Amino acid sequence: MFDENVKRENMKTLEAYRAGLMIKPQLRHLFLELTLRCNERCLHCGSNCGDVMLDELTVNQYAKFLAEIKGDFGTADKMLCITGGEPLLRKEFFDIMSVANELGFSWGMTSNGTLIDDSVAKDLRRVGMKTISISIDGLEETHDAFRRTPGGWKRGLNGVESLIRVGGFKNIQITTVVTHQNIGQLDELYKIFNDMDIDSWRIINIEPIGRAKQHPELILTNDDYKYMFEYIRNKRIAGEPVTYGCSHYLGMEYEHEVRDWYYICTAGTYIASIMANGDITACLDIERRPEFIQGNILTDRFKDVWENKFQIFRKNLADENEKCRNCSENCRCHGDAYHSWDFDKHEPQLCFKDILF
Repeated sequence: MFDENVKRENMKTLEAYRAGLMIKPQLRHLFLELTLRCNERCLHCGSNCGDVMLDELTVNQYAKFLAEIKGDFGTADKMLCITGGEPLLRKEFFDIMSVANELGFSWGMTSNGTLIDDSVAKDLRRVGMKTISISIDGLEETHDAFRRTPGGWKRGLNGVESLIRVGGFKNIQITTVVTHQNIGQLDELYKIFNDMDIDSWRIINIEPIGRAKQHPELILTNDDYKYMFEYIRNKRIAGEPVTYGCSHYLGMEYEHEVRDWYYICTAGTYIASIMANGDITACLDIERRPEFIQGNILTDRFKDVWENKFQIFRKNLADENEKCRNCSENCRCHGDAYHSWDFDKHEPQLCFKDILF
């Protein structure tokens, strides 16, 4: 347990730092959504990926864009986060990432792992991949049903094993989305992952966004949330590389207990994203609404957009809701994460006040 007074002082410092980011943002993570096509049909998908046919940027368009980013921002302290859909379904994947690697960008990827074998793992190492997070969402039957992909669990874990066998990566992570149906499987999953040579296990809760809205039976109960956070904290106390994701303000008891940092939503201040068609936005988990599209790299220079737009993401969401505005945790929470805010009702769809604190 961390000293509460130290936490309060750290959060006060973070509050001032966040205020500075609203004025002078610092691009740190640039997400590239290479495709919305996916070979799985996950019940929680926030982007409704699957058999999605839309225009995708060409290799030359990515090359031009990334060269501009390097010229305008440099590559130091910058991370390209490659996502989809399933990124490896993009047939020019290795051509695009070779360009990024040759320009000097560090990059990592999220994947379901089902398309990775030893040969693919070697190619990922060749084009400079540093980190990867593979999704394993429960034991075999649960995972395959949740992702509506028979055989997905075995292929995903085989992908992890190939990455470990080939080696040369900075961090091989497994991410598990916890639902009301799989929360009782955490101990069994831990035993499986502990026998593998992965670097970290990231546990996140299912969010009330995307397809998950159609499956309320998957949403965690208050008791589920408490169990999950206690589980993560106890593993970390034992020295295990288990962490909660970046989302949500968790209150004084759990902040800095279940992850290495204090909560701050950096959508639009650290994070920007390029959608598969070139549209510019903040975090890709945020609801896809026209007002969140800040431009397109085919018609706009990203630097101009980053410096002169994005104001919709650089504000305190709590100001838009009376209850949040009057909440004592307003200065630390700021209305919580952008991706879980209801922009029609102007209220958070998930708030841990009265659940955890």
